[in-house]
Amino acid sequence: MTTASTEQPVRYGVAGKTERPLGRSIMRGMLNRCPHCGSGKLFRAFLKPVDHCAACGEAMHHQRSDDLPPYLVILVLGHVVVGGYMMTDMIWPLPLWLTLAIWAPITVLTALVSIQPIKGGVIGLQWALRLHGFGDQNDDHDDYDIPGRGRSS
Repeated sequence: MTTASTEQPVRYGVAGKTERPLGRSIMRGMLNRCPHCGSGKLFRAFLKPVDHCAACGEAMHHQRSDDLPPYLVILVLGHVVVGGYMMTDMIWPLPLWLTLAIWAPITVLTALVSIQPIKGGVIGLQWALRLHGFGDQNDDHDDYDIPGRGRSS
């Protein structure tokens, strides 16, 4: 005999705050849109995010997506390029100069095409998880002691 569960789904975060769906926020960021409203542009230049969304006014100036987007591009692109090179080299063995002439531009172009959507997705992730100032908290400095170091005043 099965019974219908009347339990509420598990919710994370602070009660009373608006819900920020993770997948939707990441997808909006990857589409160069504000993770909050989905209509304002996220970037004012190639990799420079706007300070505030023009449509809803959401602050974006405090985002910290410095190192994760290039790391993800290198991780994904490395697997795709090396796999592609190995598969084509098994079928058509080419001289080294021709291999470099083909795969170096593919690698650079794919990295340039993928870095902005990945950075937008990381900003959307930070917004959805309320990280680095997106949760209305002060994020000026970290307030913890580093073991082995004296606390400076």
